Amino acid sequence: MGERLTGGCQCGAIRYAIIGPVTDRAICHCRMCQKAVGSVVWPFFTVSAVDVEWTRGRPALYRSSEAAERGFCAACGTPLSFQATGDDTIDLSIGSLDAPAAIEPEKQYFVGNRMPWFEAMAHLPERPSIATPEQIERRRPFQHPDHDTTEWPRP
Repeated sequence: MGERLTGGCQCGAIRYAIIGPVTDRAICHCRMCQKAVGSVVWPFFTVSAVDVEWTRGRPALYRSSEAAERGFCAACGTPLSFQATGDDTIDLSIGSLDAPAAIEPEKQYFVGNRMPWFEAMAHLPERPSIATPEQIERRRPFQHPDHDTTEWPRP
C-alpha cells in the first residue's frame, strides 16, 4: 500500500483520491510547465495511474506536446495533472492536494530554465497578512474546502 492522498480543483468540480506509493516528488522549471500552471515552477508528485480515483468529475485534457497531455478543471482552470502518452504513471500538482505540506519535493528538473531570482525568494522581506473583519468578509473565498464533501457547491 502507500500514502492516502486527496485533493481537487479550486471550485470542487473535480476531486481525487490516491492510495499508493508516491514515486517522485519534484519541482519542474521547464518553460512548458511554467506556462501550463501560470507560475515559474510546477511542484508535482508521481503515482501509478491506476492508484488515482477521480471521485468527482474528471479533468479536461490538453495535449501540450507530442508526448503528453495535461489535465485541468474546465470550470475553474486549476492545473491538475501531466501524463506522458502511453505512460502508466501520472504527475499531479502538489498544490491541488488537500494537505500540500505532505509532499516535500526532493529534486528539481530543467534547472537551466530556472528563474535567475528563484533562490533569492527565500530571503525576500516578509509581511504578515493583517485584515479587518470587513476585508476578510469581502475576500471570502468561493473555493472548495480542503476535504471531501458529499455535495458541491454548497446548497
